[in-house]
Amino acid sequence: MKNKIDDLRNHMFAQLERLGDEDLTGEELDKEIARARAMNGVAGSIIDSARVEVDFLKVTGRDKGSDFLPAPDDV
Repeated sequence: MKNKIDDLRNHMFAQLERLGDEDLTGEELDKEIARARAMNGVAGSIIDSARVEVDFLKVTGRDKGSDFLPAPDDV
């Protein structure tokens, strides 16, 4: 699998840094705000999916992890 939870974190922090760029004004800032809102929606869906994975692992008693969420030994 190409993307992992760490990739999501990296993208979110990169967006936070772009939003904190004090040189952005007007249209540039509006674009970053729109991008951040879109990222927030997508990230929320990904996080909800990860939550389902965690719940599944708990219910089934598995501790292996998944392609997206590493096993505790892999962290």
